[in-house]
Amino acid sequence: MQIEDATRAAGLERLNAFIPRMGRQYAAGRNFDPGPDRHQDVSGLSPYLRRRLVLEEEAVDAALAAHGPGAAEKFLQEVFWRGYFKGWLEHRPGIWTSYRDGVRRDLQGLEHDRSLRQAVGLAEAGQSGIACFDAWARELVETGYLHNHARMWFASIWIFTLRLPWRLGADFFYRHLLDGDPASNTLSWRWVAGLHTRGKFYEAKAWNIAKYTGQRFTPSDRDLAVVTEGLERSEPSGLPPVSPLRAPRAPEPGVPSLLLLTEDDCCPEDFQPGTLDLRATLALTASHLRSPELVSDKVKAFEAAALRDTAARLSMSCEIRQAGVENDLADWAAQAGAKQIVTGFVPCGPLRDWLEANRPALDAQGIALCEWQRPWDKAVWPYATAGFFKVKKAMPRILTQRQLI
Repeated sequence: MQIEDATRAAGLERLNAFIPRMGRQYAAGRNFDPGPDRHQDVSGLSPYLRRRLVLEEEAVDAALAAHGPGAAEKFLQEVFWRGYFKGWLEHRPGIWTSYRDGVRRDLQGLEHDRSLRQAVGLAEAGQSGIACFDAWARELVETGYLHNHARMWFASIWIFTLRLPWRLGADFFYRHLLDGDPASNTLSWRWVAGLHTRGKFYEAKAWNIAKYTGQRFTPSDRDLAVVTEGLERSEPSGLPPVSPLRAPRAPEPGVPSLLLLTEDDCCPEDFQPGTLDLRATLALTASHLRSPELVSDKVKAFEAAALRDTAARLSMSCEIRQAGVENDLADWAAQAGAKQIVTGFVPCGPLRDWLEANRPALDAQGIALCEWQRPWDKAVWPYATAGFFKVKKAMPRILTQRQLI
């Protein structure tokens, strides 16, 4: 699937084009991976939803209006899964820290293990010798996209058949996926590995791959590992306890402000930034922070284009800068004469880490970091404390409260 136009207009056009297929057709066809440029029964909205070029409410409202809550249930659940993963990680930020630090350790380990370094290199290059896996690796690098079912098969083969470090596989995805999201990506890999829900893991099976690829790939049972347990023993301490959700500081009217645009929310017009005492607007590119390794040029280009589109829609003069050293943010605000920085809510992930690293310099200069938080997140995240079932059960209540049904 080629997704190149990183604008809100393109996202809404894709949304509207998919509305007729959001109901029973989506439910029946969503698990099939027919191959590159043939993905007709999935929306391709994820790169836009990830950056909020298209909003969750807009996708949900469109599905409900066209199909009703019954026929659109599967599509609605997939939208809620994104919110569930984000909320779950917000409740357990230590899981992100563990993943981030673990990737660095695993990469350092490759420097001292030639055979493992070679195996990882072959897997990423699509030269593992497993035809379906290799095709998906090439598709990911070439397009920045993989069908969700292919992501599960790929992760399972990486972990259990090739026996490669799961965090390096997650890092490979995160570096190349246009919709790469720290919560969805990290927790999906943990789920496949058996770390997200104890006692549950995902096993790639030959018959399943053959069926849902329309016989494009027909691996034999000998090609794939038989999985009897996940990687639970690698984390004997289990999950950390649930923490209260972080309450962001709200912007104050009348305070000289720097508006900071990031890919975590490319619809700041919803918050009426024009009502602030704006002294400057900056767009911050941060996709290079996804990994110590090189991030795909496609990912960086999509992010930059999304930010340019956001600034253009705001009709504001805007300079694009890259997240760099830890005192940059305070310096930029001081140069603009701003006493508060205002941005969309930045959840757990590399950009949040960067903002927190900048906080001491901001505090030293008396500059507040303020965030707008969307009602959607406030409605979904409190239920994301355990498995998805709790969110699924709350869906009718959330939709009713948001006047979507």
